Amino acid sequence: MIEFYFETELDLQEKGRYAEWVVQIGKSERREIGELSFVFCDDTYLLELNRKFLNHDTFTDVITFDYSNDDVVLGEVFISIDRLKENSYKYHVTFLDELRRVMAHGVLHLLGYNDKSDEDSKQMKAKEEEKMKLFHVEHQ
Repeated sequence: MIEFYFETELDLQEKGRYAEWVVQIGKSERREIGELSFVFCDDTYLLELNRKFLNHDTFTDVITFDYSNDDVVLGEVFISIDRLKENSYKYHVTFLDELRRVMAHGVLHLLGYNDKSDEDSKQMKAKEEEKMKLFHVEHQ
């Protein structure tokens, strides 16, 4: 089950389509998406999580908490709408494209991808692009 929570104002249209897309991301990596929550919040909310759980005192666009087991992807993905707005402007992309990129990024972390090294970061970016394209494909 994929759920969406809003700690800040965001009018996310087509929640069902986003949920189906996330399931397709899992299937494309041969994994089942179980319980997964997306929490959309502001910078302050995410900064507090970053300080409390990761001992980082910086703004970020996404934090992922992974509760997965070998068979099923389980977790929480917290996304800062403030960072999405700023990054979409900075990188000259639409807000919705940046939203999808960050959602895919969070799911990819749950699927075992990392971005700590330059090589891992390149792979993560390629996977983000690949998974974003799945959003525009009709699924049956």
